[in-house]
Amino acid sequence: MTVKTLIVDDSAVVRQVLTSVLAAAPGIEVIGAVPDPVRAMDIMRRDWPDVIVSDIEMPRMDGLTFVKQVMATRPTPIVICSTLVGRNARAGLDALAAGAVSAVPKPESGLKRYLEDDSGNIVAAVRAAAAGRVRRAGRPPSRLAEPPPRPARREERRVVAIGTSTGGTQALERVLTALPARSPAVVVVQHMPERFTAAFADRMNRLCAVEVREAADADRVADGLVLVAPGGRHLELVGDGLGYRVRVFDGPPVNRHRPSVDVLFRSVARAAGPDALGVIMTGMGDDGARGLLEMRRAGAATVAQDEQTCVVHGMPKEAVLIGAVEREVPLPAIAEVIRNHG
Repeated sequence: MTVKTLIVDDSAVVRQVLTSVLAAAPGIEVIGAVPDPVRAMDIMRRDWPDVIVSDIEMPRMDGLTFVKQVMATRPTPIVICSTLVGRNARAGLDALAAGAVSAVPKPESGLKRYLEDDSGNIVAAVRAAAAGRVRRAGRPPSRLAEPPPRPARREERRVVAIGTSTGGTQALERVLTALPARSPAVVVVQHMPERFTAAFADRMNRLCAVEVREAADADRVADGLVLVAPGGRHLELVGDGLGYRVRVFDGPPVNRHRPSVDVLFRSVARAAGPDALGVIMTGMGDDGARGLLEMRRAGAATVAQDEQTCVVHGMPKEAVLIGAVEREVPLPAIAEVIRNHG
């Protein structure tokens, strides 16, 4: 099957390089490369794409409005390709919440060389999007002007580790907003670009009863707290006799990812064993499958998001195939599984 791809970016250089990179990849056909969503919709009336690669800041219509319009008209996998810094990071998160399946970064300078060097990630993002199951986004949770008051936290022996990738920001929002303030401690790896995770954690913190923040090295793990691995750095759980803390560190990519779900899950197997719950959710590839198996062998409870509710079933499927998963549950039931773990 050929993946028909439409590129929407106001930079001629980006359009040229993305067209070259994607057209050279087997099974991908670029049906157009245009500078704004208005022209994109002209093409889409004649030939609807399988995947759209879109910037955020563009003339005549911004990328967030474009995502919302596409999702309201005919839900289609959209990959955000943007600088993803400052307010662009927040706009990128809003685009993901509106239905875009993933985001890949681009720098503010040296675009041509960067896009050529990062071509493997861009091609993989398009292929993952093409394999995805996209639905109209539900009504977003109400935003809070300030984070809600939270009860005093206590350190916990029980801990929940979550790993996810493509489609994961929407799935995590569904899960985390359903958790009460007094929930088990949670540590998360979501495959996400650098500088994006802080904005994501801030957004979740304003929507959730639990506290959500980007993890920093040596942060204590406690009930009612969700720690999200920083983009571009690995996250491990470490036991120290009093409870747990996290280790945030540089290192080579594992399974092509940094942070890696396998790195987190393996550390949780060592540190928490039977006191842990491992949750693997929507995403492409197999990152997390072997780590989840180590968790199960160490006595942890393990669950996977089911195929019907995944955007991409790759990561959960690989975990199921190697016997790492005790049970599969739909996305709406994952928050209850986490609550019951406490």
